[in-house]
Amino acid sequence: MFQSFEVTARPEQGPPRLKALRAKLAAEGLAGFLIPRADAHQGEYVAAHDERLAWLTGFTGSAGFCAALMDVAGVFIDGRYRTQVKAQVASDFTPVPWPEVSLAEWLIEQLPNGGVVGFDPWLHTAEQLEQLDEALADSGIEMRRCANLVDRIWADQPSPPMQDAKAHALEFAGESHNDKRARLGKTLTDAKQTAAVITLPDSLNWLLNIRGADIPRNPVAHGFGVLHADGAVDLFMEPQKVAALGDHLGDQVTVHAPDHLLAHLGTLTGPVRVDKQSVPVIIADTLGERAVWGDDPCALPKACKNDAEIAGSAEAHLRDGAALCELLAWLDTKAPGSLTETEVVTQLETFRRRDNALQDISFETIAGTGPNGAIMHYRVTTETDSTLEDGHLLVLDSGGQYLDGTTDITRTVPIGTPSDDARVAFTRVLAGMIAMSRLRWPQGLAGRDIEMIGRVPLWLAGQDFDHGLGHGVGAYLSVHEGPQRLSKISHVPLLAGMILSNEPGYYREGAFGIRLENLLVVRDAPALPGGDAHRKMLYWQTLSFAPIDRRLIVAEMLEVAARNWLNDYHAQVAQKIGPRLSPEAKLWLDAATAPL
Repeated sequence: MFQSFEVTARPEQGPPRLKALRAKLAAEGLAGFLIPRADAHQGEYVAAHDERLAWLTGFTGSAGFCAALMDVAGVFIDGRYRTQVKAQVASDFTPVPWPEVSLAEWLIEQLPNGGVVGFDPWLHTAEQLEQLDEALADSGIEMRRCANLVDRIWADQPSPPMQDAKAHALEFAGESHNDKRARLGKTLTDAKQTAAVITLPDSLNWLLNIRGADIPRNPVAHGFGVLHADGAVDLFMEPQKVAALGDHLGDQVTVHAPDHLLAHLGTLTGPVRVDKQSVPVIIADTLGERAVWGDDPCALPKACKNDAEIAGSAEAHLRDGAALCELLAWLDTKAPGSLTETEVVTQLETFRRRDNALQDISFETIAGTGPNGAIMHYRVTTETDSTLEDGHLLVLDSGGQYLDGTTDITRTVPIGTPSDDARVAFTRVLAGMIAMSRLRWPQGLAGRDIEMIGRVPLWLAGQDFDHGLGHGVGAYLSVHEGPQRLSKISHVPLLAGMILSNEPGYYREGAFGIRLENLLVVRDAPALPGGDAHRKMLYWQTLSFAPIDRRLIVAEMLEVAARNWLNDYHAQVAQKIGPRLSPEAKLWLDAATAPL
């Protein structure tokens, strides 16, 4: 099993650890210390060595941070985690709704007489510190760089990951790393910049066509890179990790030990590009006036998948869809009350592991039944494992890391007889998903410009959900990939080749959750009769194929165009997935994809 169900953090562990941290604060003369869920590479996911936030507080969400002061410790969480945090942290920690309440506002309220708050300069970005310094001006609160105090009290802290890096085959990458480096180096030359510092794990791995296993569920090797304008790269990665690559990197990539990075930065001349949103403060400090703010040079090229990456992702989704359909068919043979969440997760992984291209799951499978479905990023453990009872909805959100693509798909299914209330809410969520799937839009629009399309059916009923409509997805890389997003705060224009999720939902705490998710790729839209010939349009091509449960649909609530889309989608599911299934699952699929 890739997934395990052990309890990784307990609320009762937090208070003694917080007490030990406060002893360190007193010894250092600090009023507080910041504990982010971040590592030095500033990716979304972190290795066990860097799970400082979870170790201290018990909160295991993928975003958030703690501000630990001498008499209060705030755990800052966004809307996705406000149910989850209640069960994971002790009363010594105070959940803070973020970003509605900013860190600066909270610090000013908690430290009215000022004070010195420490932070690890490897774990915070230049942008974060700049914004914080501006907001704290004249408050009497000083932010001070210091050694990591959590590391000083974490006696059994796991060692940093040291997994081997592996070459990513050209048939899947679609472009050699020599060509990538030359292409991106030219963008630096055109911008009159001599180099760029790359810290994000997926950017570095994409650039060099390598993959790794330093972060659970994300096939990346940790390291830092300096891309020069001539296309050469200085790679700061443990030599033992690159040994298995053989001659893959070639003579234009020079390997150094990671602890040589800062000294090397001191030797660079001319303007050096760094991404303010992802570069650790200590790197910006080291570069000083040589640092020029700019986007990570890999971000957009990585996001805009080439033909090989799209073809690989499409094929991976078909195999993954077949595994999910086998699970759904199996699930329908089980009576309510006969299964638990962990049994569902285990069986789904069993079906996925029949595929030799599967390297891992792409995240911890979410299988939340009944009230657990309302916890958006629920992770079942041996202690929370719940039985699928009659009347429950099961939210099943899962994916795989295949050599040719990364998948992420969510289906909500009824256990026994669903309530009318749940069916109505499900149909609104489905209507939003279909509306986004059918959309054509003018090139130049960003995620924030169109994401409300997936919310309108819920808005009209006075309902909504507290997560973005969609996130970017990598090509056998991170299941959450930037900069593309379907989000109210995303300013990045959508471009052909970008892969994103389309996942509206609805959550009623203590009762049920609903989410539907397909992955889509942005495509150039063909001209339509009577359309503006000069106006370039984009549309979505669907990658995910699995039935949407017809038992939860109130058909009369869907407009004719939406019903037609659903029937056409289900016909494609039957045609694309049916031949890949066992005879029993094929019979189930034929019924599940019958016209509405």
